[in-house]
Amino acid sequence: MIERKDVMPVNFLKKERFTGSDRGMRYRMEKTQKEDGDVLTVTAWPEPYAYDATPEEQKVRAEFPFSEEGIRAGVDWLNAQRGRMMGTADAAEEKPGEAARG
Repeated sequence: MIERKDVMPVNFLKKERFTGSDRGMRYRMEKTQKEDGDVLTVTAWPEPYAYDATPEEQKVRAEFPFSEEGIRAGVDWLNAQRGRMMGTADAAEEKPGEAARG
């Protein structure tokens, strides 16, 4: 399970993309510009390939406010996506003591 502490702070995301992985899923968070301001775009896709090597039809995206609250919502969304990609009802249904591997 991805936790908020696993993702870079807003100030980092203002300048750089953040990428990571969590047991079968890769993800990317980045600031994107829209007509009405900046948003946090979060993309998830199945392993094993990097973002540029993965076909667009395998990627899923969502947008959130570019803020601390948006990052937290993006993390929650990623955990739900991981559950869908791995065929489980909810990524949070891990056994107690089961360590997240990335």
